[in-house]
Amino acid sequence: MYVCSMKLNEAREKFIQQWGSLGSKWGINRTMAQIHALFLVTEDLLSAEDVMEMLKISRGNANMNIRTLIDWGLVYKEYQSGERKEFFRGEKDIWKVTQRVIRVRQRQELDPMLHVLAELQTIESDKNNKKEVEAFTKQIKDIKSFAELADGSLTKISASEENWFLKVFMKFMK
Repeated sequence: MYVCSMKLNEAREKFIQQWGSLGSKWGINRTMAQIHALFLVTEDLLSAEDVMEMLKISRGNANMNIRTLIDWGLVYKEYQSGERKEFFRGEKDIWKVTQRVIRVRQRQELDPMLHVLAELQTIESDKNNKKEVEAFTKQIKDIKSFAELADGSLTKISASEENWFLKVFMKFMK
């Protein structure tokens, strides 16, 4: 692997761009991922105006994505006495970030799918489609079993202590 030396601003920009690209591959809006990356690697409190200027985005885009990151528990609003602006700080503990992202994604994606799969387990058949219905319900049951296993595993991961999870994970990697 090639390692080069670069200045802090250049390194920060490269990280922000890469995190944004990664986020978009995971189904998260690129700008939201870039804002999150900015908060991950910035120690100072930032205002929405700071985010707008640093990422060259609109006020609406900055505000909307900051609010979403607050809802996800990845960014916190902090007050500074004597200031009228709102300031924000990002969660720095990457384990907490991971746990919160897992919980949000479960709630937004896995929970609705489990609900639909539960509804689809019982469907009526007639004499013309009995085999098709049996095959369909078996496949739905298999998918639901896997989804429930994934949901349970993600719940355990998101509720676990970092050390426990890393120890278990490292055992699997050996």
